[in-house]
Amino acid sequence: MKKHFLISCFFAAFIISPVQTNAITMPCSLILEPVDKSMKNAKGEALIYKVQLNPPSFARTNLSILAVHLPEPSFYGDFDGYEGFAFIPKEISWRFKLYPTSEELSPTWAGRFDPITAEMKNVEVQVRLSNSKSGKLGPSVLSNSISNCK
Repeated sequence: MKKHFLISCFFAAFIISPVQTNAITMPCSLILEPVDKSMKNAKGEALIYKVQLNPPSFARTNLSILAVHLPEPSFYGDFDGYEGFAFIPKEISWRFKLYPTSEELSPTWAGRFDPITAEMKNVEVQVRLSNSKSGKLGPSVLSNSISNCK
Protein backbone atom coordinates (compact mmCIF):
# COMPACT_ATOMS: atom_id res chain seq x y z
CA MET A 1 0.00 0.00 0.00
CA LYS A 2 2.81 2.43 0.93
CA LYS A 3 4.56 1.53 -2.33
CA HIS A 4 1.47 2.47 -4.38
CA PHE A 5 1.11 5.72 -2.44
CA LEU A 6 4.75 6.67 -3.10
CA ILE A 7 4.41 5.84 -6.79
CA SER A 8 1.23 7.94 -6.97
CA CYS A 9 2.98 10.90 -5.30
CA PHE A 10 5.94 10.58 -7.64
CA PHE A 11 3.59 10.44 -10.64
CA ALA A 12 1.67 13.51 -9.44
CA ALA A 13 4.85 15.51 -8.79
CA PHE A 14 6.40 14.96 -12.21
CA ILE A 15 3.51 14.38 -14.57
CA ILE A 16 0.64 16.48 -13.25
CA SER A 17 2.72 19.43 -11.99
CA PRO A 18 2.72 22.63 -14.06
CA VAL A 19 5.00 22.70 -17.07
CA GLN A 20 7.97 25.02 -16.83
CA THR A 21 7.80 27.93 -19.28
CA ASN A 22 10.67 29.58 -21.09
CA ALA A 23 9.69 33.00 -19.75
CA ILE A 24 12.50 35.23 -18.55
CA THR A 25 13.36 35.99 -14.96
CA MET A 26 12.86 39.66 -14.19
CA PRO A 27 14.46 42.09 -13.80
CA CYS A 28 16.85 41.52 -16.66
CA SER A 29 18.81 43.49 -19.22
CA LEU A 30 19.48 42.84 -22.87
CA ILE A 31 22.20 44.23 -25.14
CA LEU A 32 20.75 45.40 -28.47
CA GLU A 33 23.20 44.74 -31.30
CA PRO A 34 23.36 46.54 -34.67
CA VAL A 35 21.58 44.81 -37.54
CA ASP A 36 24.15 46.35 -39.92
CA LYS A 37 27.49 45.02 -38.65
CA SER A 38 29.32 48.01 -40.16
CA MET A 39 27.75 50.19 -37.41
CA LYS A 40 30.55 49.24 -35.00
CA ASN A 41 29.80 51.88 -32.33
CA ALA A 42 26.00 51.54 -32.25
CA LYS A 43 24.62 49.67 -29.23
CA GLY A 44 21.53 49.61 -27.13
CA GLU A 45 20.28 48.32 -23.82
CA ALA A 46 16.83 47.11 -22.86
CA LEU A 47 15.76 46.86 -19.22
CA ILE A 48 12.75 44.65 -18.50
CA TYR A 49 11.08 44.45 -15.10
CA LYS A 50 7.75 44.47 -13.24
CA VAL A 51 6.22 47.82 -12.20
CA GLN A 52 3.25 48.73 -10.04
CA LEU A 53 1.37 51.58 -11.71
CA ASN A 54 -0.98 54.14 -10.15
CA PRO A 55 -3.80 53.79 -9.43
CA PRO A 56 -2.90 50.48 -7.82
CA SER A 57 -3.56 47.54 -10.09
CA PHE A 58 -1.82 44.31 -10.92
CA ALA A 59 1.87 44.50 -11.86
CA ARG A 60 2.73 45.28 -15.47
CA THR A 61 5.96 44.82 -17.38
CA ASN A 62 8.15 47.81 -18.17
CA LEU A 63 10.39 47.85 -21.22
CA SER A 64 12.96 50.67 -21.21
CA ILE A 65 15.42 51.20 -24.07
CA LEU A 66 18.56 53.29 -24.32
CA ALA A 67 20.47 53.49 -27.65
CA VAL A 68 23.78 55.22 -28.39
CA HIS A 69 25.93 56.15 -31.39
CA LEU A 70 23.11 55.91 -33.91
CA PRO A 71 23.28 57.91 -37.16
CA GLU A 72 20.85 60.77 -37.69
CA PRO A 73 17.55 59.11 -38.68
CA SER A 74 17.48 61.11 -41.94
CA PHE A 75 20.67 59.26 -42.99
CA TYR A 76 18.36 56.35 -43.84
CA GLY A 77 15.82 58.39 -45.81
CA ASP A 78 12.48 59.92 -44.83
CA PHE A 79 12.83 59.34 -41.07
CA ASP A 80 13.05 61.83 -38.20
CA GLY A 81 13.32 59.64 -35.10
CA TYR A 82 13.72 56.24 -33.51
CA GLU A 83 11.18 54.05 -31.73
CA GLY A 84 11.40 51.13 -29.39
CA PHE A 85 9.60 48.14 -30.86
CA ALA A 86 9.00 44.74 -29.30
CA PHE A 87 6.87 41.87 -30.51
CA ILE A 88 5.81 38.29 -29.96
CA PRO A 89 5.52 36.84 -33.49
CA LYS A 90 1.95 36.36 -34.69
CA GLU A 91 0.59 37.57 -31.31
CA ILE A 92 1.24 41.19 -30.27
CA SER A 93 3.59 44.13 -30.70
CA TRP A 94 4.41 47.30 -28.78
CA ARG A 95 5.98 50.50 -30.08
CA PHE A 96 7.00 53.68 -28.29
CA LYS A 97 8.90 56.85 -29.09
CA LEU A 98 12.56 57.20 -28.16
CA TYR A 99 13.62 60.74 -27.28
CA PRO A 100 17.05 62.20 -28.05
CA THR A 101 19.18 63.79 -25.36
CA SER A 102 20.67 67.25 -25.89
CA GLU A 103 24.19 66.13 -26.81
CA GLU A 104 25.22 67.91 -29.99
CA LEU A 105 26.93 65.01 -31.72
CA SER A 106 25.21 61.63 -31.71
CA PRO A 107 22.55 61.99 -29.00
CA THR A 108 21.48 59.14 -26.76
CA TRP A 109 17.96 57.92 -27.60
CA ALA A 110 15.82 56.66 -24.71
CA GLY A 111 12.23 55.77 -23.87
CA ARG A 112 10.01 53.38 -21.97
CA PHE A 113 6.72 51.54 -22.19
CA ASP A 114 4.98 50.40 -18.97
CA PRO A 115 1.63 48.73 -19.61
CA ILE A 116 2.72 45.31 -20.96
CA THR A 117 0.53 42.51 -19.62
CA ALA A 118 1.64 39.64 -21.88
CA GLU A 119 4.04 36.96 -20.71
CA MET A 120 7.51 37.97 -21.86
CA LYS A 121 8.61 34.93 -23.81
CA ASN A 122 9.71 34.68 -27.45
CA VAL A 123 9.91 38.49 -27.58
CA GLU A 124 12.13 40.34 -30.05
CA VAL A 125 13.26 43.81 -28.90
CA GLN A 126 14.34 46.39 -31.48
CA VAL A 127 15.20 50.02 -32.10
CA ARG A 128 13.59 51.06 -35.37
CA LEU A 129 13.52 54.16 -37.55
CA SER A 130 10.32 56.17 -37.61
CA ASN A 131 8.64 59.13 -39.28
CA SER A 132 6.60 61.09 -36.73
CA LYS A 133 4.50 62.90 -39.35
CA SER A 134 3.37 59.85 -41.34
CA GLY A 135 3.51 57.35 -38.46
CA LYS A 136 5.63 55.11 -40.69
CA LEU A 137 7.83 52.63 -38.87
CA GLY A 138 11.08 51.86 -40.66
CA PRO A 139 13.56 49.02 -40.49
CA SER A 140 15.29 47.79 -37.35
CA VAL A 141 18.76 49.19 -36.62
CA LEU A 142 19.35 47.42 -33.25
CA SER A 143 17.87 44.09 -32.20
CA ASN A 144 18.06 41.07 -29.91
CA SER A 145 15.90 38.25 -28.59
CA ILE A 146 14.63 38.34 -25.04
CA SER A 147 15.99 34.82 -24.60
CA ASN A 148 19.39 36.53 -24.22
CA CYS A 149 18.16 38.67 -21.32
CA LYS A 150 20.33 38.38 -18.19
